[in-house]
Amino acid sequence: MTNFMAYLLFFIGAILVWMMFVYNALVSNRNGIKNAEAGVDAQLQKRYDLIPNLVATVKGYAAHEKSVLEQVTHLRQMALQSENTPQKKQVDAAIDTSLKHIFAIAENYPNLKADENFLQLQAALNEVEAQIAAARRTYNATVTQYNNMVESFPSSIIAGAFGFIAHRWFENTPEARQNPQIAGKL
Repeated sequence: MTNFMAYLLFFIGAILVWMMFVYNALVSNRNGIKNAEAGVDAQLQKRYDLIPNLVATVKGYAAHEKSVLEQVTHLRQMALQSENTPQKKQVDAAIDTSLKHIFAIAENYPNLKADENFLQLQAALNEVEAQIAAARRTYNATVTQYNNMVESFPSSIIAGAFGFIAHRWFENTPEARQNPQIAGKL
């Protein structure tokens, strides 16, 4: 009987240790998602900080494109005030589209395209956009790793028992996937 009790205690202990490792891995992955999301937010903040300078530079050359410039300024303000992640993602996608419109507008103004401030801002925004894309890839990879634990057996048992739920990946809206259409030369 003592061998049976020893085996039973060993088995229960092994299950408890496994549960502890799975739980800790789920917590670690969930915190990794929060960290990756904060990384995306930091890169977006860099972009938001560049927008006023870009708008001011373009305004001097393309005053009659006022609606596009006002829209991107308004979207920037909405993004800075947004705390809700799905809403923030929608606003971010709208900013993506607006910035594409601004750069498409610049194609119609040779003097603007040659302006040193505009070129520096465009280069800075391109760099920030690359960093945003990298941060989004990191976020999606972290979400995938976490979701695999939450959804695969046997770790899904621990995830379900402790309320761990799958997260959504970052996805672009259909509008953000399209190139802006600017009518003819102005």
